[in-house]
Amino acid sequence: MKASDLLTIGELARRTGLSVPAIRFYEDKGLVAPLRTGGNQRRFPRADIRRLSFVLIAQKLGLSLTEIATSLAGLPQGRTPNARDWERISHEVRHRLTNEIARLERIRADLDGCIGCGCLSLERCALYNRDDRWGRGGVGPRVLR
Repeated sequence: MKASDLLTIGELARRTGLSVPAIRFYEDKGLVAPLRTGGNQRRFPRADIRRLSFVLIAQKLGLSLTEIATSLAGLPQGRTPNARDWERISHEVRHRLTNEIARLERIRADLDGCIGCGCLSLERCALYNRDDRWGRGGVGPRVLR
């Protein structure tokens, strides 16, 4: 890779709109992997502009950094992602979003049922905890899917 194909962390910050500490944070999370000069300075491939742009968009869509890292794991470092790369990532993200929407719809249906019954029917209530049987499984909520 030619030196002209590499960006300093300041240049990358200017091109992405991110702060230098934010770029270091994403580096610590493994989302970008700069090269190091002989003087131990970071140099980022130009493709990292697109990688970080994807990270920002994915975060706005509500994806966690773990989900984003999983999506980016298959992308090669130092190469601008091509249309097939983005298509694969888009498909994976769409699948996760579809599952999350289904989970939220189940929660909404449970909530509507609970509000609708007014908790008058403890035999059908999804939250009723006779004899504290969920408490034996540990602390924290675990009833809603």
